[in-house]
Amino acid sequence: MPRSKRDNLLNTAEMLFYREGFHATGIDRVIREAGVARMTLYHHFPSKEALVMAVLRRRHRRYFERLDRAITDAVRAGQDPLRAVTDAHFEWLEGPGPQGCMLIKAIAEYAAHEPQIDQLAAEYKQNLLALLRELWAVSGRVGDDDIPGELFVVLEGATSLIPVIGGEAVTHGRHMAGRVLGHTPLVRE
Repeated sequence: MPRSKRDNLLNTAEMLFYREGFHATGIDRVIREAGVARMTLYHHFPSKEALVMAVLRRRHRRYFERLDRAITDAVRAGQDPLRAVTDAHFEWLEGPGPQGCMLIKAIAEYAAHEPQIDQLAAEYKQNLLALLRELWAVSGRVGDDDIPGELFVVLEGATSLIPVIGGEAVTHGRHMAGRVLGHTPLVRE
């Protein structure tokens, strides 16, 4: 089934924004790469900022759908959902292109002059921390309530360091996450 022009624009913009940055990628480039007319872009997105926000929303939704599937699968298998979310995060990082975190890039590029984008990206980061805290609370574990925050720092640190040290960030992140959770390292099987 052919993709809609809107989906094509979102896919193209996401790839370009992720690879080259938001400000470095102009609307003309998105239009050219997507193979659509300028009016088509503006029919779906009234501004570049609206396109950026739509890209961030869609990417965040895909990421959380992955985490939700990991939780569901872990619960069905009688496994630890917190470990499953952690592993799903590292699998996400092993996806295409070691470019780091699109949300952090958005915060860095828009914090000073586009508060809506900055706030949306920061909110999405907070969503992951909230999920980790929720899974910790329902896990029945007793002890250090700082564990979700520490795990969050490990996950985000690995995400941020992907462009610097590549796959080593995932390898080290898995080991550190395992230590934070008090288990053996999270090693992909």
